[in-house]
Amino acid sequence: QVQLVESGGGLVQAGDSLRLSCAASGTFASIGTMVWYRQTPGKQRELVAEITVQGSTNYADSVKGRFTISRDNAKNTVYLQMNSLKPEDTAVYYCNAFGKLISWRNYWGQGTQVTVSS
Repeated sequence: QVQLVESGGGLVQAGDSLRLSCAASGTFASIGTMVWYRQTPGKQRELVAEITVQGSTNYADSVKGRFTISRDNAKNTVYLQMNSLKPEDTAVYYCNAFGKLISWRNYWGQGTQVTVSS
């Protein structure tokens, strides 16, 4: 069982920066790909950025050049550095990860609110 706990959300102004963190804890042998998603009311959850264990990354077009995903495998933690924030980045940001004890399973965090005012 893996618990994912996000932190770092908040209210900022357009152009500001925020850094989200997501720490995995619990009983597991490995943590695989870690992903940040976001969701606004009435819309589907969308992928923001993902990172493999080896450090390969993938970003949504809307955040390329502004957001950077990274991870610390020793701490089982993933980060999302968000720069040049825009009002349209306002959403609840969710951490997602694959964890393995005996078999691989997918886990979600509880979400953290990011609000960008214009």
